[in-house]
Amino acid sequence: MMTILLTLYAFCALLLGLYTAGQAVLLWRYWTTRQAAPSAPPLAELPTVTVQLPLYNEAKVASRLINAVAALDYPGDKLLIQVLDDSTDSTVRLVARKLAQLEERGFHVQHLRRKDRAGFKAGALAAGIRQCDSDVIAIFDADFAPPPDFLRRTLPHLFAQPDIGIVQSRWGHLNANENSLTRAQKLSIDTHFVIEQAARNRTGWLIPFNGTGGVWRRSCIEAAGGWSADTLTEDLDLSYRAQMAGWTSVFLPEVEVPGEIPPQLAAYKLQQARWATGNTQCLLKLAPQIIAGGLSASQKIMAIQHLCQYLPQLLMLLMLLLTPPLLQAGALADLPLAPLGILGLAPLLMYIAGQMRLHSNRGALRGLTAFPALLFVGTGMSLSNSLAVLTALLGIKPGFRRTPKFKRDWTRSSYALSADATVCLELALMLYALWAAWLAWDLQPELCLYLLIYALSFGAVVGLSLRETWIVWRAKMKANADGEVNRLRWKSLL
Repeated sequence: MMTILLTLYAFCALLLGLYTAGQAVLLWRYWTTRQAAPSAPPLAELPTVTVQLPLYNEAKVASRLINAVAALDYPGDKLLIQVLDDSTDSTVRLVARKLAQLEERGFHVQHLRRKDRAGFKAGALAAGIRQCDSDVIAIFDADFAPPPDFLRRTLPHLFAQPDIGIVQSRWGHLNANENSLTRAQKLSIDTHFVIEQAARNRTGWLIPFNGTGGVWRRSCIEAAGGWSADTLTEDLDLSYRAQMAGWTSVFLPEVEVPGEIPPQLAAYKLQQARWATGNTQCLLKLAPQIIAGGLSASQKIMAIQHLCQYLPQLLMLLMLLLTPPLLQAGALADLPLAPLGILGLAPLLMYIAGQMRLHSNRGALRGLTAFPALLFVGTGMSLSNSLAVLTALLGIKPGFRRTPKFKRDWTRSSYALSADATVCLELALMLYALWAAWLAWDLQPELCLYLLIYALSFGAVVGLSLRETWIVWRAKMKANADGEVNRLRWKSLL
């Protein structure tokens, strides 16, 4: 039995090492191509553009988004603002009022409402395309606010070559310094765009469309088969299908579109779980096509590596669960794990490189102070993300649950979430990791730090989840009490 467990542990360590080696390759390719920058001649004639704004219960941020799109520097006769509104709350009235005001000012607008949310965001985007005839489709999620020059800076690149079908901008941040959680996410998001996206694009490897802050040729969307709701990450799915069909994607790190980072752990967990399920669904759907397609060997390897990006958390969780029995059997003493530790430096070096690219030395150091929070939160969410990965691997198709947006104080928002049932399992894993660390203290002390990081991470996620649940409960109690006071006041007046 121990031989089977040790083999499984070693296999997990090998796969984890291979994935991390891929991250090291990305860091190397970023460094060797860091001076490269795409160029494009100015457009002789501006194309017609439809700006699609998919919304679902976004009352807190819808006005900000619509105002930002209305401020785009682009001829009004060539611009259509299309709000794809599947909302079931006050967002509907708010959007209708805003669009009526824009229409009075001469804007071309559409407020599209569907009978149901079939296909979720993918279904809304597909329905919107059928209601317009523009050559170009720009997409912005509700929590983003494009700068006025967005179209002027991206469209020349879209039409620089006939095979370019997608142009993706870099995500910025509207609330990066709201709390420790948003600072940690900023560090992660910056690294993804500045290092990973740039390295993949400049090397000719496939890159994902990140769902927002980008422009598409309509012909590219149609030639690639259109939006599909087969996965929860329709943006990744379509962008990979487009590139496998011969279209090219361009990433512009110098064009920044700021967006709101989830300031609440429960909202962040929901977002990451949806992405983990969707990415794994895309892995199962697209991997056979990638392997059998006409891509180069390096394109295939790095595409698969990217689609596996949430599997390492499942591997690490399995290794944690296997550690105590293997420690007690003395089976880990001779397993060479030093190479895995060396490769583990690659993500940290990527964070450093990303911050140095974006900021001055002092700003980079300030950004890197979020690394401990990112480490603890990211590790502590490994259970939630692993369950999401398993959901996809087992063929279960969960519904699309949006990430709530708050604009300002989430503690006063009706969109705020409470902790889910995984908090109990995370508490159990914290205790399990502490027990494993206690065993390692006597049997294999070099593993203590690794195991204590897990214990602290799960403990941090449990503590923050319970604190948020208390805040949400207290806010609801206060709202109910205020409502009862108002009801009695009106009753007395009547």
